[in-house]
Amino acid sequence: MEKRKVILITDGDQIARETVEEVARQVGGRCISASAGNPTQLTGPDLVRLIQEAAHDPVLVMFDDCGSQGKGPGETALEYVVNHPGVEVLGVVAVASNCYAAVGVEVDVALDRKGNCVKQGVDKDGLAVKGAPLRIYGDTVDVLNQYQFPLVVGIGDVGKMENHDDPLRGAPVTTKAVRLILEQAGFSFVSPEKVR
Repeated sequence: MEKRKVILITDGDQIARETVEEVARQVGGRCISASAGNPTQLTGPDLVRLIQEAAHDPVLVMFDDCGSQGKGPGETALEYVVNHPGVEVLGVVAVASNCYAAVGVEVDVALDRKGNCVKQGVDKDGLAVKGAPLRIYGDTVDVLNQYQFPLVVGIGDVGKMENHDDPLRGAPVTTKAVRLILEQAGFSFVSPEKVR
């Protein structure tokens, strides 16, 4: 069985869903809209079934713990998907939240709310945190520390960042994060005009 090519996104509220759907259009991928939830409602097996039913790769999947301390439903589902033999994770978009009690995750690159690569972690608003390490703190990212991924990109709150990532503007920050992952994986892109 050929593995499905998947990108994990650690956010899943309503705005995140609209944003990830727009990003999928921008890059010619598929969004598992049913993976949205605050917190994640579907189980790991549910998500894998939907991933396998997606029309084509890459498949964008959301996970959200809704601020749960410890391992919440989003992280539990994420673990299942990552460990499934039918899934190849191309990379992760690690999303910051106001959850500094978490351990956080080291990222390979962080994007501020203007889409610039920065050498520090960013906060929920997509602002670089002066003097901070290249690390993202969020409620659904700690589980990522258990795994090695090809690329982990840290960003602020998906679809928000004080309107800098608005899906009506093409969700430029989240789109860039996903494009970075796809470029490293060797994907070529379909023009958004051809996808719409």
